[in-house]
Formats: sequence, C-alpha cells, structure tokens
Amino acid sequence: MIIKKTKPETANQLLKQFYAAPRATKVEKLIFSGVGGRDVYNITAPFHYDGEEVIMGRVEERDSEFSQVFFFTQSADHVWSPRAHTHTYNLQDPCVALIKSELVFGGVELVTAADNPRRIISWCTQFYRGTHIDSLCHFSSGPANMKDIRLIELLDGRVGVFTRPQGARGGRGQIGFTIIDSLDELNEQTFHNAEILQDQFVSEEWGGANEAHLLKNGLVGVLGHIACFDEQSHKHYYSCVFAMNPLTLEKTPLKIIAVRGDFPTGPGKRPDLEDVIFSGGLVRLGNGRAMLSVGVSDAEAYRIEIPDPFAEYE
Repeated sequence: MIIKKTKPETANQLLKQFYAAPRATKVEKLIFSGVGGRDVYNITAPFHYDGEEVIMGRVEERDSEFSQVFFFTQSADHVWSPRAHTHTYNLQDPCVALIKSELVFGGVELVTAADNPRRIISWCTQFYRGTHIDSLCHFSSGPANMKDIRLIELLDGRVGVFTRPQGARGGRGQIGFTIIDSLDELNEQTFHNAEILQDQFVSEEWGGANEAHLLKNGLVGVLGHIACFDEQSHKHYYSCVFAMNPLTLEKTPLKIIAVRGDFPTGPGKRPDLEDVIFSGGLVRLGNGRAMLSVGVSDAEAYRIEIPDPFAEYE
C-alpha cells in the first residue's frame, strides 16, 4: 500500500471521523480474583505460554498510584486469577513482546523522594527477558520520565523500538522510533537517539505507542493512544492506530478505534479520568475482526471485539 504523508489532526477531528463510521462491537468485562479487592486495569492482550492463555494487569488500590503487575490465567468460570508460583513486579502498565523466541516484559517503575516514600518524583520503564515466564531477568532501563516504550521484531530480524520523549524534544509526548540489531543494544542511548515521528500530534495534545504488530507486507501496525485535556483539566484518552514503514518512517494518518463510550458506565479512579481508555493490546482474529484489551477510567479492564484496524494496511 502507499503510505501517506500526513499533517496532525486534533483528537476532536479524529473523533468526528470515528463517529461518522459506526461499527459492530462486542464488549466483555474481565473479572478478577485473588487480588484482595484491588482494581485491575491497563491489561495486556492475552498471549499463549506453556499451553495457557496469560494476561498481565496493573493491580492497585483505588486511592493509590503504587501498583503491582500480576500475571493472570483464566479459570473455567471465566475468572482471571494470579498465575500460580509466578513473580509479581512493583510496576505499572505492563507490556509484552516476543523477540527471537524470548518473552520481553516491560513496566513502569515509580521513583519516590528519599525523605518521603509516598511522594512520586519520577518514573522509569524497566525491561525483563527470558525463555521462561518464571525466570525473567532484568536487562534494560528506559530514561527517566519516559513511558510507552515498546519493542517489535521486524521482518529482517532486527528490533524496532518505539519511545515517548517529552519536554524539549517531545512536548507533552510524541512517538519516537529507532532500529537496533538485537536486544543487547537496548540502552539509554538507544532511547535518546530515536527519531521523532513528524506531524503526528498537535502541540497541545500527546500520545504514545502501546503495542506493535508486524504486518504481512513488512509494515508495522501500531496500536496507541491520543490524549488531550479539556478546559477543566480533565484528561481524555482514545485508542488509535496507524501503520508505518520502519525503514522510511512514512506513516498513515492516525485513526481512533475505540472510546470510553464503547463501554458501560462504571467506577473511575478520579473524576478527571472518567473519559480515559488505555490501549493494552490487540489480537487479530483472522476473520476481519480483532479483540482489543483496554483499561477503563483507571479502574476496570475490558475487551472489545471490533473490525480489524490493521486489515486495510496489508
């Protein structure tokens, strides 16, 4: 397919396009046990390991930002429970990728003040790798204050790295990309050297990559989010996708694929997070449909079946 050069559109412009094209959906709320009544949200898409279907989720008290990441498996009654004898991690917002047959797991670690362990002053993405889910080893750390780092094995065997710089280079949050030869090169310099994708978000808004898919033609389909503030400083997060040529960085326009209104009314962590969904992962079902896993209002986890958003890019 021909990759279009784009100029950024606002979240409101993308929302108008989204609502102009109704689609059939099927929604499922995920039920969890074994977490002491805490919320589970910002889940990954399910992946298969040792004959089981596994997801990871952010487990947290409603009034706290201090989280644990659990690995969950599903029982016959469709309840997700912590996987037996599997380590938990003091991290937020898990992500997972398969790189050369290794499971690569990432999550965001909070950094607190030396004189006050309840005051968060920074955060850092941590990465673990291994061939066995119960013996993953830490191997890389992202730069301070950078979330939404995602990895993908490309068609030529190299590793694509998505970043999310902020501040002087990235404003409120842009998406960067670079290619490394192997996971051994995943270091702080790699993250800083990533080239920012141009014309993706207007300066007042932000976004990030949440999961990457290698498409049959070698393009990378990116599941991500676009976000903005309203006049009351409330956040609005929407799930979106685009496709990218990893060699030239040419890309398709952003497209919103899911919004908070797709899901039932429910609890939220805070009033300013009511209109938030966080893209966790997507499974392409092979029949023109896909299953999207999301965190909703920083309090619940859902899956929604939608038209396969990457089909048109292949």
